[in-house]
Amino acid sequence: MDETLARCVELIEERRPVQHVVINAGKVVMMEDIPALRQIIAGCDVVNADGQSIVWAGRALGHAVPERVAGIDLMHRLLAEAARRGWPVYFLGARQEVVETCVAQIVERNPGLVIAGVRNGYFSDDAAIAHEVRLSGAQLLFVGISSPRKEEFLAAQLREMGPVFAMGVGGSFDVVAGLTQRAPLWMQRSGLEWFYRFLQEPGRMWKRYLVGNARFLTIVLREWQDGR
Repeated sequence: MDETLARCVELIEERRPVQHVVINAGKVVMMEDIPALRQIIAGCDVVNADGQSIVWAGRALGHAVPERVAGIDLMHRLLAEAARRGWPVYFLGARQEVVETCVAQIVERNPGLVIAGVRNGYFSDDAAIAHEVRLSGAQLLFVGISSPRKEEFLAAQLREMGPVFAMGVGGSFDVVAGLTQRAPLWMQRSGLEWFYRFLQEPGRMWKRYLVGNARFLTIVLREWQDGR
């Protein structure tokens, strides 16, 4: 986390367009099905392992993955830096009332934070949103939209947004706003955060987690066999 934060600070202060992405088991499966998403992620400036399963799989495949860097935790660390350094921040995603509640909570935790813009994630004119972000003067952009939509949007529009560090944060706005809860720390460390999320919305999440996790394991086993 400290290494990632230091690198992100360097990139933000370089004042150029930067795309950050996190990888979890679900996204690995998505990359298997969507080759264009794999290319987008390969071209990102910073890629973090957001999911204990990625850390374990990486180590099993011979990669020295030091630890999990959860997107929501990195977001909070960057927000603290933004408040301290005066970086304007733009929040894009979720429903309007959710993102506004989220930002209110964040401002309360980070006095002095400069808010460049707040907008829901329901839009069809991507170019117009990119122009809006550029005009806002934002140096940090958090995008609370599901994958692969957020990665595709950022890859296509990042250069039009100006010198902004753009980070997809998935459902983090819902968590900060209090709509959903994170798993207890012991579950996060045990790789069971997905199960806690599944228990909150089993009807919506069963396919993503139960089927998706099985496919992820198959992909890892295939990579392991190919590398032997």
